[in-house]
Amino acid sequence: MFKKLLAEVFGTFWLVGAVLGSAMMAAGIPAVGIGWIGVSFAAGIAVLGGAYAVGGISGGHFNPAVTLGLALAGRTPWSDVVPYWVAQVIGGVAAAVVVFVVASGTAGFAAGTFASNGYDALSPGGYSLVSGLIIEIVLTAVFIIVILGTTSASAPAGFAPLAIGLTLAVIHFVAIPVTNASINPARSIAAAIFGGGDALAQLWLFIVAPLAGGALGGLIWKSLLAPSE
Repeated sequence: MFKKLLAEVFGTFWLVGAVLGSAMMAAGIPAVGIGWIGVSFAAGIAVLGGAYAVGGISGGHFNPAVTLGLALAGRTPWSDVVPYWVAQVIGGVAAAVVVFVVASGTAGFAAGTFASNGYDALSPGGYSLVSGLIIEIVLTAVFIIVILGTTSASAPAGFAPLAIGLTLAVIHFVAIPVTNASINPARSIAAAIFGGGDALAQLWLFIVAPLAGGALGGLIWKSLLAPSE
């Protein structure tokens, strides 16, 4: 169990570090900044690499919503859920600390919302709470279904991390303008710690909605889509 939890700490650290690091240190550089499209690819590529690196140890969840969805689909023991959640939050917060320390090493640094998730005034596109709730639930559910489908016995072997990584990138393309793309409570908690204020006040949505989406995706897969044995 220790190795599984350590793998989740590492994978979540890498995923959250890639998202926050690219957003805080690379997205807005004049002339050469990668922008939100680059941040989206950073998320997808990070989960791809993490899944190939340690997915064979822990399953490569790196996200409390994924753990919940896989448990409801019968792919993960319920006894693993809370320990995985703790490991994922630890990995995410550790990544945020590293990003904050590095990003603050430049003149004129301002943490701002620290790439936190948000709605209304904290939404990049000014989207409402309802819009944020819907997009987070629906896209997390889709993400879980893709994970379950690509890792099922009937799927081609060896390609799951690639499909999952590309799907996460597309999810970020869609969700960044709406909520700054959570889909992952560990990522949201990590960013809100340094975003503070309104980011912390809105954090509840980015814990509840991804978990609801994860549960929805797991139940849809198990009841409607899972191949017959």
